Amino acid sequence: MTRSYPPVSVFGVPTDIGASLRGASMGPEALRVAGLVKAIAGRGVDVRDVGDVSGPANPQTPPSDGYRHLPEVEAWNRAVFEASARELQAGRLPILMGGDHCLAIGSISAVAAHCRATGKALRVLWLDAHADFNTREITPSGNIHGMPVACLCGLGPESLTTLGGPAPQLSPDQIRQIGIRSVDPEEKRLVQSQGLDIYDMRYIDEVGIRRSMEDALDGMDENTHLHVSFDVDMLDPPIAPGTGTRVPGGVNYREAQLIMEMIADCGRLASLDLVEINPALDRRNMTAKLAVDLVESLFGKSTLVRD
Repeated sequence: MTRSYPPVSVFGVPTDIGASLRGASMGPEALRVAGLVKAIAGRGVDVRDVGDVSGPANPQTPPSDGYRHLPEVEAWNRAVFEASARELQAGRLPILMGGDHCLAIGSISAVAAHCRATGKALRVLWLDAHADFNTREITPSGNIHGMPVACLCGLGPESLTTLGGPAPQLSPDQIRQIGIRSVDPEEKRLVQSQGLDIYDMRYIDEVGIRRSMEDALDGMDENTHLHVSFDVDMLDPPIAPGTGTRVPGGVNYREAQLIMEMIADCGRLASLDLVEINPALDRRNMTAKLAVDLVESLFGKSTLVRD
């Protein structure tokens, strides 16, 4: 199958401001060392690294009013929003190299605003071990990397829910979550009440990854912008130890490759988050190397030419 891709812009967001453990701030450099840009270029794609966005240091303070580091999270997400919006307006496919997953508030808010401006439909694939649908009322930690989906759906501080315009940036029916296996007790009730479409690991075990992805990708057409938000903790910890929120029983190597290959086959990929790589917890950069391998599959690498 011959595919064409828009030009790609890769940018780093070196912060762990929304996470409970330090180290995800080193993720962008780990991905560069693992050869992300070279791998994408090797697929025949026009790609450039536009550098890192900047923001405040991590103050490592406890939660205040239910949120840890809210002013700093706001600043980093504004910077991400601006970087993502700039590349989308230039007709390029932005790849965010995180950093922790709170940064998806900025990237997806920019994508949602872009889709509204261009009249495109939006589908978000959230590849993660966690639903990330906590609010300050139910969060066990106050860590905002456990809240981005809720914020995007309008449940959160106004400074985050309105980054791309009036809240919400997304409705639950635009989101498909894959690989979920850790949801906090009150969060379970909230995602059920919101009708979030979740393909958890039990569902994947029962029906298989192919059926799960067919369902998750169903209904898109040539007017659909597909955003993939890939948290490496979706993967089983033995193959991806370099992340701060490891949960046993995740997606294995071959399942992960099939996820990426099926996304490539649909031909709708238009923006990407690559987050929660923590080199301080890794072994010889194996998690970043695996992430690069999977991104190659997102851009069409396969064993055989398929019709």
